[in-house]
Amino acid sequence: MRHTYGWKRASILAAFVNALLLLVAMGSLAWEAVQRLPSPAPIEGVTIMVVAGIGIVVNTATALLFMRGSKEDLNIRGAFLHMAADALVSAGVVVAGGLALWQGWNWLDPVASLVIAAVIVVGTWSLFRQSLHLLFDGVPDTVDLRAVQALLAALLGVAQVTDLHVWAMDTREIALTAHLVMPDGGAGDAFLRHAMDELHEHFEIRHVTLQVTRRALGNGCAPLPARPMGS
Repeated sequence: MRHTYGWKRASILAAFVNALLLLVAMGSLAWEAVQRLPSPAPIEGVTIMVVAGIGIVVNTATALLFMRGSKEDLNIRGAFLHMAADALVSAGVVVAGGLALWQGWNWLDPVASLVIAAVIVVGTWSLFRQSLHLLFDGVPDTVDLRAVQALLAALLGVAQVTDLHVWAMDTREIALTAHLVMPDGGAGDAFLRHAMDELHEHFEIRHVTLQVTRRALGNGCAPLPARPMGS
């Protein structure tokens, strides 16, 4: 078995690709809108309003299904953003079509496309940034690394915490490895179970690997620097 963690990282990659596709799509939409600005074409108002109205209903209903889990899972968040983006584009089409029929403002279609593209890019950027961060084993935003170190250092018998690493295995599961220096020993099953329960309860870290020694080992990562005053 060559993938001991399975294919969990694929979910983070999927979230990254999802965000990237959204950004590319909005870039294409904005480019096309800029091309149309000098000479906007006439709009078939009634037809596009009917089609776009159906799109609003379908995409909004689908987005609402994904809304609850969008804060916890990057992939669900990406799906939510896709559906919300489609609903927003459809809404812009309806507004542009209605005003074109009423006032003859054909220029409103490319302008609305630019505004919609900008709004969606702003909403998608955090998904892109976060998924890229996790792809390079960055600490998830939900975890305060210094707080994790403080929790481990406060465990009975722990004198020092080094080699602390926290990363996302996928869009839901977080892993941790650390080296604990315990001069008096005492790292039995009960101690390790307590440490794992504390990490799970406070930080939702489920995969924990702790190396315990009586003295510090050389060539390890140093403890985190102290938090700056006032931060």
